[in-house]
Amino acid sequence: MKNDITFKELKDSGYTHKTISQEIQANLISRIKAKEPVFKGLLGYEDTVIPQLKKAILAGHHINLLGLRGQAKTRIARSMVDLLDEYMPVVKGSEINDSPFHPISKFARDLIDELGDNTPISWVHRSDRFFEKLATPDVNVADLIGDIDPIKAATLKLPYSDERVLHYGMIPRANRSIFVLNELPDLQARIQVSLFNILQEGDIQIRGFQLRMPLDIQFVFTANPEDYTNRGSIVTPLKDRIGSQIFTHYPRTIDLARQITEQEALISPEDKSRIQVPGLAKDLLEGVAFAARDSEYVDEKSGVSARLTISAMENLVAAAKLRLIETDAEKTTVRLLDFMSIIPSITGKIELVYEGEQEGADYVAKILIDRAVMVQFETIFPRISKLEKEGIKTPYTDLIKWFNKNQLELNYTDTDEEFYSKLNSIAPLVQVVEENASELSEEDQNFCKELVLWALTINKKLDKSENQTAFTFDSSGVSPFFRN
Repeated sequence: MKNDITFKELKDSGYTHKTISQEIQANLISRIKAKEPVFKGLLGYEDTVIPQLKKAILAGHHINLLGLRGQAKTRIARSMVDLLDEYMPVVKGSEINDSPFHPISKFARDLIDELGDNTPISWVHRSDRFFEKLATPDVNVADLIGDIDPIKAATLKLPYSDERVLHYGMIPRANRSIFVLNELPDLQARIQVSLFNILQEGDIQIRGFQLRMPLDIQFVFTANPEDYTNRGSIVTPLKDRIGSQIFTHYPRTIDLARQITEQEALISPEDKSRIQVPGLAKDLLEGVAFAARDSEYVDEKSGVSARLTISAMENLVAAAKLRLIETDAEKTTVRLLDFMSIIPSITGKIELVYEGEQEGADYVAKILIDRAVMVQFETIFPRISKLEKEGIKTPYTDLIKWFNKNQLELNYTDTDEEFYSKLNSIAPLVQVVEENASELSEEDQNFCKELVLWALTINKKLDKSENQTAFTFDSSGVSPFFRN
């Protein structure tokens, strides 16, 4: 925290007044020249959103971030705080962060006229220069712009015609700061109209007061394309005053999606040390989100948030942690069976179309897991043919024959030793994995053994039944028509 000084001391220090746009631009340029990362943690946007964001800042524009839910729009806005100076001088006691060089409130102007170079100056840290408001239908002009305060008028014995009786709303109080208005289309049209002059001319109107207050604000708006048709829209004159509209997007590769999930998922260091998550399990988790975004059961316009996989990873680790508690084991590895625990994370994060609602959210979630399983399976193993000519052997013939005479029960609560001992007792299964996935780590090879069994059940080569504690694999319920 910096100590208060006088206006004279501030001028003698060589401080130069800058608008917030100039301030952000200067710090952006400084970072670019120093080859430092400008926006930390924005994975997958290095070649798309971030270059556009840099140009918008250099152009001095207000920004509208347009994208589906879970595309880091708010995170982008919050990251701009790092481009502010660490401390900003203000006239001490000012409600709206008046600059001593360019005071705009009557309070600051009168104080400087009275004290001159002895005007007290305090400092505002950049963390206090970020204002955020969710645009809900109940937001009114008084919240954003301000209103007359009758208590202030009575206390100061001032008429309502005096500027000093005004109570400033969030936007004037965000002077010389970043102001983020989330979900802009949800804001009523008449409230959006109140922003016109602030963005363009710097006027504010409160209950008949028309004050010339050249507010210095960096506006960042966020919006979801879905809202333009479902709940509202951005009125055209307001949209015209927003300099740059930048489209966000979901991660385009499994690897990028994995990095985002690992960065955002809240998993304790202790859990990380005791619970092994195979690389294939991480890829499969992201594959579920990719499958959801392409699914005919999921509303494409609503999108599938990156929070789905973050929440799912936390549930996946929680399932393994519960096993550690119940078995009193020291360590465990995430299994494909544990993926049943991510269903609540899926059903709570997707919007279903009519066909999906007819099937039911849980059923759709299981379909998405199955589709992700098949995509991953077919990148490692030969495809499973629906029908085979009699007498022609396939890579899975011996394995299917094993299940014609045997049954396998895998329990959630099996220790790793018990669980993998059961899988390794099936010689044809071990052989299939060794022939196709020998270059993978031991953890991934073990995961592959489950992957093969799961894929065979999806293709109706094996039967799979489940209860609250276990999965059972056999061929009792499989029609001979589908068998090799």
